[in-house]
Order: sequence, then structure tokens, then C-alpha cells
Amino acid sequence: MALIQPDAAMQVMIRKELNEDVNTRDSDLKHMKEWLAKQPHLPHTWDEHRILTFLRGCKFSLEKCKKKLDMYFTMRTACPELFTNRDIRKPELQEIVKYVNIPPLPGLTPNGRRVIVMRGLDKSITAPSIFDAMKIVLMIGDIRLDAEETGVAGDVYIMDASIVTPAHFSKVTPSIVKKFLVIVQEAYPVKLKEVHVVNISPIIDTIINWVKPFLTEKIRNRIHVHNDYESLHKMIPKDILPAEYGGTAGKCQDFHDAWMKKLEEYQPWFLAQESVKADESKRPGKPTNYDDLFGLDGSFRQLAID
Repeated sequence: MALIQPDAAMQVMIRKELNEDVNTRDSDLKHMKEWLAKQPHLPHTWDEHRILTFLRGCKFSLEKCKKKLDMYFTMRTACPELFTNRDIRKPELQEIVKYVNIPPLPGLTPNGRRVIVMRGLDKSITAPSIFDAMKIVLMIGDIRLDAEETGVAGDVYIMDASIVTPAHFSKVTPSIVKKFLVIVQEAYPVKLKEVHVVNISPIIDTIINWVKPFLTEKIRNRIHVHNDYESLHKMIPKDILPAEYGGTAGKCQDFHDAWMKKLEEYQPWFLAQESVKADESKRPGKPTNYDDLFGLDGSFRQLAID
């Protein structure tokens, strides 16, 4: 699936939002590459464009970028269940993608944001593994590190709750939510700008209230619940949205199928990346304590999201 890239005027707007200075961008990238080469516990080289995507996600703060890159490679070591065997052709992953759509959409909103849809297709089916579903989401995230050629101003999620039942919700535990949020928000250059919940049912209020304590007030205020698509259209233009949500961009299933094909194409890259991770035995100072990282003692600190 080809992502539409920002035009020249939108690039100027996005660069301003991301604090990207074309006069210093190359030197910032050079600094990050040299820093990475000096870290004994991290891979000494990595894809240049992906590093640039991290810089953009950190608004070109070199210290924030170092911390996030370190966390990115640390997560690959800490969570092998999410970062190994990443082959979309495997039966357990195919079982999920048959019943779930999770495509980033091709177009961009007028303010330069990428829209991602997440929806289930069959109420009677429950995913065999929450971690496998998370794995696919992170695989798509890794592709976007490369595919967002000039950067975007943030992400907008549409969460379709039409098939959500108590049986689905029962599989989600606080520890799973903790792990996923730590990975997505502290190890990926994600800038979550809006979450739109559509096709709501009574259980959705329960789920949202359950998740809210994990989030900062800033993010809680970015969650929008819609009773109809007209309300959604006031915030996301129809020409961005799939037909399933009253839009004119095409069919969600077609976008999803194209992304699954792209995941297949990236399979050699995913395989090669399994050895590209942090080596805690070489980390200066103390190795990372994973229990502290994920708050497995029962505590949970709210994650700060720009």
C-alpha cells in the first residue's frame, strides 16, 4: 500500500510542527549515527532513514531520540514474543488478519496526520493471542518507520467498536496494556493526536473508563466518542475515510489486504532484524530491569505523550 506523502506546502507545515530545520537536519542525523556507533550494547549501524524518522518523532531533541532508540532496541530483547517469528504468513497471524482490519490509510488529513483504522469483522471470533495481534500492529509500525518518507504531523486512530463483546475484553489484562503502551509510546516515534471511537455499545464506556487511568489527561482529552459518522466527518474529511465510514477513499478491506501483502514483502527484513537488538551484557552500568520497566509490581506510571 503506497502512502500518499505530504506535498511541498504541507511539508513546510509539518517541519515546523516537528521542529525540523533543513539546515541542521543532516548534522543531527550524523550526530545520532555517531552516537549509535559508540554504544557497546546497541547495534552500531542502522537504517539512516529510520533514524531520521525517530528524530522527527522526538522533535529533533537529540537526547530524547537517544533515549527512544535505546528503548526501541531494548524492547526487541525484552519482548521476544513480539519481535521474533514476524512472518505474516504464519497460521497464527493469518488467523488474526482474517477477522481484523488494521490499515493505515493512504491519505493525510489537512493538518498532515496519518489515519489508522482498527476494526474487527466477526463478533463470534475472539483473537487466539493478544500478543500476536500486538505483533502485527508493531510490524506495521516498523514498516511506517521507512514508508513515511518526509514525516507526518502525528497519528489519528479510528477504533471501531461494533463487534466488541465482554468476551473480547476479558482477554485484556492490565499487564498486557502496560507492556503495549510502554513499547508503543516509549520505543516508537509515535505522536498520538486523536482517537475516534465509532459504532459504540454500552460496554465501550466500561472499557474507556478502565483504560483512562493508564493515560495522561492530555491523551484522555484526545479521545472522541461518536454516535454517528456525521460527527466523525466533522473531524476527519470524507475523502480520507473508507466507504465503511461514509468516506470516498475506497474500501477498508482493500487497504487492509494491500498492507498484508506489504508485510509479506518485508518478511526478509523482519527476519534480518531479529538479531538487531540490545545486548544487556554489554550495557554500561546496570542491565535493564524489565520488571521495573513494565511496572510488574502492580504500579503504573502514566505515560507522557507529546
